[in-house]
Amino acid sequence: MDRIYAKILKQHIQNDQQMIFLSGPRQCGKTTISLMAKEWTDRFVYLNWDNADHRAQIVSGPDQLADRIGLNELSKQPLVIAFDEIHKNGKWKQFLKGFYDTYKEQARVIVTGSSRLNIYKRGGDSLMGRYFPYRVHPLTVREIIDPHFNLSKQEISLPKKPPGTTFSHLLQYGGFPEPFLKADTRFSNRWKKLRHEQLFREDIRDLTRIQEAGRMELLAEMVKHQSGQLMNYSKLASKLNVSASTVRRWLEVLYSFYFCFSISPWRKNIPRSLLKEPKVFLWDWSILNDKGARLENMVAVHLLKAAHIWTDMGRGDYGLYFLRDKEKREVDFLMVRDQKPWF
Repeated sequence: MDRIYAKILKQHIQNDQQMIFLSGPRQCGKTTISLMAKEWTDRFVYLNWDNADHRAQIVSGPDQLADRIGLNELSKQPLVIAFDEIHKNGKWKQFLKGFYDTYKEQARVIVTGSSRLNIYKRGGDSLMGRYFPYRVHPLTVREIIDPHFNLSKQEISLPKKPPGTTFSHLLQYGGFPEPFLKADTRFSNRWKKLRHEQLFREDIRDLTRIQEAGRMELLAEMVKHQSGQLMNYSKLASKLNVSASTVRRWLEVLYSFYFCFSISPWRKNIPRSLLKEPKVFLWDWSILNDKGARLENMVAVHLLKAAHIWTDMGRGDYGLYFLRDKEKREVDFLMVRDQKPWF
């Protein structure tokens, strides 16, 4: 199916020289989106770190890799090369810096990863100024209805009614492409179970040094049951028999691997708001049993996706918050544009 990100990437490749960093949840379509570049160019190479042959080419170094993929051949058209999951290489930043600095005139680089590409501190010099980040989200209503809508106009356009069962399927099966398109309960249940196991028993275990993965998995289950509610670090710490600082650190890992995300209460003094208890939502709202919580979570993901796309495309600095006063009266969501409340 068509994705809005394909249009964004095509515009970037045509207009900008910086590397493209695609980050987002596992199985939200990053690899598929990167492979769409084959439709725009006759010169395309895809290398996946999880493929042993591809990995051998990458570790051979930028110069040998360039020779193997024909990067030094004379051509008016830059070669588009996609590096998938390369952040699993301990020296991935060093490799990309050397590759980009040497071949930025001949190549356009796409980098994908199922975790935030900036969380790994290993790997050499900073890539600052050498890439633009794009955060890939699950499917949402507007993208399903019209993935080709004009992003260069104003942020918000007139709404369109979702056809048929689009909305009910999105609410029930979530926005990850495969279960949404299948729209089959048994397949969805198996898919969610497998994704959970891959996230906690492969990604988090293999790419972090956290020893007590079992208790972190228990924390994730607690977060699931508190979706949309204020996070009380002390209560969570007491239930898990760890310190509040450990809970905060584990939550940061869950954020980094796109299990969940937080929104903070809005204050004019932004650093102060970051110290207040946030609300936490899930990237996959379909795993929530309560229909009210599921709908609120789906709205949160839609709004966060809008904020990220607008920001990543350079329209301004957008953020998602909520409002809460001393009497505990509350507004669920507040969109902020350039540090000013917008709607």
